[in-house]
Amino acid sequence: MRIRSTGRRPALTALAAAAVLATASCGASGERPAAAAATLSIAVQGAPNSFDPALLVDGTQAYVWSAVYDTLLMVDNKGELRPNAAESWNYSDDGKALTLKLRQGMTFSGGAPVTSAAVKTTLERTMSKPGPNRFRLSAVETVETPDERTVVLRLKEPDGALPHSLATTIGVIGDPKTLEAERTALDPVGSGPYVLDGATVNGSKYVLKKRDDYWNAKAYPFETVEVRVIKDRTATVNALQSGTLNAASVEVTHVDRLEAAGFDTKFIDAEAVGTLSLADRNGEVLEPLGDERVRKAINMAFDRDKIVQQLLRGAGKPTRQLFNPKGDAYDPALEKEYPYDPAAAKRLMAEAGYADGFAVHMPSLFFTKPFEPTITQSLGEIGIKVTWDPTPPQNSVSAIASEKYGMFVMVEGFNSTPVEVKDYLAPDGPKNVFDSSDPELDELLDRVNAERDPAKAAGLYRRINAFTVENAWSAPIFYSGRHWVTDDGVEFLGDGSNTFPTVRAFGVSG
Repeated sequence: MRIRSTGRRPALTALAAAAVLATASCGASGERPAAAAATLSIAVQGAPNSFDPALLVDGTQAYVWSAVYDTLLMVDNKGELRPNAAESWNYSDDGKALTLKLRQGMTFSGGAPVTSAAVKTTLERTMSKPGPNRFRLSAVETVETPDERTVVLRLKEPDGALPHSLATTIGVIGDPKTLEAERTALDPVGSGPYVLDGATVNGSKYVLKKRDDYWNAKAYPFETVEVRVIKDRTATVNALQSGTLNAASVEVTHVDRLEAAGFDTKFIDAEAVGTLSLADRNGEVLEPLGDERVRKAINMAFDRDKIVQQLLRGAGKPTRQLFNPKGDAYDPALEKEYPYDPAAAKRLMAEAGYADGFAVHMPSLFFTKPFEPTITQSLGEIGIKVTWDPTPPQNSVSAIASEKYGMFVMVEGFNSTPVEVKDYLAPDGPKNVFDSSDPELDELLDRVNAERDPAKAAGLYRRINAFTVENAWSAPIFYSGRHWVTDDGVEFLGDGSNTFPTVRAFGVSG
């Protein structure tokens, strides 16, 4: 039986991934200074909201906080879960106790030792404090510390996503003596490989200096990391041309010019998924979505190939699936579902009793605007009239979570498969806005949460994915790709298997 959270639904992290599509682009012309390989300089479009461990969010903000804080576990550039601050982890036979063994000799940047008590304090604080991360610890009942290096998480029920979650926001370790201090929001005492330098200007520029006493210092080749908040694309172009930045993601239209100017480029064909979420699957506020035939008709309304070519300029690929194509849940055979066929879609609409279509309101969000005309036209062809409600950027998350809108557009950066499944499909999951459930899906979720064999778990994740596609729980439209450009001395190491923003995705070349 699944334990349902009784607390407030956590804020959606979906909109942080809008920055994935909006990450600054660059061009190149004229002379540019030689790169300094000792420094990595990248840009993000939004400043970290807070360095308080209970308030951390995914998205490009993680370039900063994941350098300041260690996480208990990590996902490497190939998408594999690895030890980190915890040198090992294992489940009990019943899957209701997760034991982690910490490394010896770790210290916080202030000099205090990193102990199991620090892990316990950080986790319990996140569990009790309202914030975007509490949901990922919903299965944890108690945190025990048998000795200074051992942490045992006692669970209400098995949670297959928990180890992967401990490689993200909930896995950070804060200094218990400073967690409640005012400085933590802006200048925390962390356990990670870098510390914030005095040259940092909050909201504008974050300068990270490498800790020589960090336990794994050799894994971080850059002595300095500069993360600049640059919202304007032209300003980012100028920063790259001047040498202020030496790594950035770019639009496809700039790639030829950059390569001609001597920059190295690397294309990742899927870093985010663009989806028309059909969230109200019981038809609570939008009755037609309660009929599977309507949801299937919506899936058949989109010419995905045309959308990728025209709106993404080919920098991506069409999809019918929510999950990372390099992850365990992805199944290439599912891409044969829902061919573009407005005539067949209209027949399904008529069978469901909506031959004349219906009207729907959706929030117009800062990242949906480029797609709105195409979505309006596509849905209009099968009789669905869309009205876009203007929504201020600061209200984007609350609009989606409000349960006012039965369907809405999301652009989501990928996470690891277990975390994606938990976020999208678990009751009270932050992206399962109407708490949709189904007996078949519930059984699959229970089985995968209890499964300890990775190969068997992967098979269950594919079955879960097939359920969502075959029952049209959403209408995924495209995978958005990304061109990474790096200057001399810097190399982008990722291949799309892990899209979590971290400086570990960059290395020194040459």
